[in-house]
Amino acid sequence: MAVWGLSPPRRTVDRTAPEEHARMDITYPIIIAAAKSWFRLGGMTIDFEGWENIPSEGGAVMATNHNSYLDFIVSGYPGVKKKRYTRFMAKKEVFDHKVGGPLMRSFHHLAVDRANGAEAFQVAVDALKAGEIVGVYPEATISRSFLIKDIKSGAVRMAVEAGVPIIPVAHFGMHRVQTKGHARDLSRGKTLVIRVGEPFVPEGTDVAADTAELKRRMSDLLEECIAAYPADQKPAGAWWVPASHGGSAPSLEEAERLDAEEKKSRAERKAAKAAAKAAAAKG
Repeated sequence: MAVWGLSPPRRTVDRTAPEEHARMDITYPIIIAAAKSWFRLGGMTIDFEGWENIPSEGGAVMATNHNSYLDFIVSGYPGVKKKRYTRFMAKKEVFDHKVGGPLMRSFHHLAVDRANGAEAFQVAVDALKAGEIVGVYPEATISRSFLIKDIKSGAVRMAVEAGVPIIPVAHFGMHRVQTKGHARDLSRGKTLVIRVGEPFVPEGTDVAADTAELKRRMSDLLEECIAAYPADQKPAGAWWVPASHGGSAPSLEEAERLDAEEKKSRAERKAAKAAAKAAAAKG
């Protein structure tokens, strides 16, 4: 078990630039300290194993499960023990915001254009080749079942292209604070369990098989997290416990149906808004 401590700023080199230049991480340590204080004040217990699987240097794809709105905190946690900072991919519009933009740039996160998948992919690959740890959520959206749902192949393809390993990570507990479909709960005494798996290098000859292997590893780690979660914090019928473990969370199949309904509803609202805008323009 480990506690997230404050690390000194780390100087990194961006090898994708025409000339090497050093950059200093200043904001990251501040946020780490803030998170550490939040955990302490909130009486949160951190059960963390596998940090030794984070490489001390060199690029790697960190593939983490996605079950809460606060997963960026959990995903940034593992690398800190090795004084590594994880760079996350975010849509470029966030970087254009007058407040969020400077903050995101201070973290050296990666601005990507969702409308240009090839460009976004290359941004991540360049960062990996420059020796960064790039954080991704292969499930793409929050899992309502709190189990690993179908994952995308992007993590595998990035690792193959950059010639770096994938580090599978799973966590359980942060969704009790804030997740989709449930009110925020900042009450004290929760537990967060994190498990970091051994790095593996995908063969690259069969992306589907490599992606299936990544899902298997993430699922096994998540099962370890759930098994390690305190019994008194996962009572029968609890909404934050997967149905397969005696909770009342939706099954994977039910969660998929809910996601499809939400996607359809969102598309209908978007179409209605566009139609109203077009009608107003004509009028």
